[in-house]
Amino acid sequence: MNDAEFKRFTDAAAHCEMSNAAFLAYAVDKAARDLTRTAAEIATERQVIDELFAARRHLGRIHGLFNQVAKALNSGADAPHLDASAEAVRRAARRMEAAADALLAHRDGGGIA
Repeated sequence: MNDAEFKRFTDAAAHCEMSNAAFLAYAVDKAARDLTRTAAEIATERQVIDELFAARRHLGRIHGLFNQVAKALNSGADAPHLDASAEAVRRAARRMEAAADALLAHRDGGGIA
């Protein structure tokens, strides 16, 4: 547990007028009573992280392809759809950044936007 998580935990316990130990016991019991939901929330976050890493790998491959396009253009080749392709990559990168920001906000307690 990092410092931010510990502070969120202790603040939540204080808000509920419970000791840290009592709050932790209550939270664990609540999670244990609904294992399907608890497992689904954990799995969902893991799946989102996996997808973000996959998207990052794909963007890295696209970077390599754009380098090949630049080499071809420097050799006199034509790339009639380059602008549209570059804009599609920019949109994908912005969506990926927004998804990563939303995941971090959710992990920090801000909820997914």
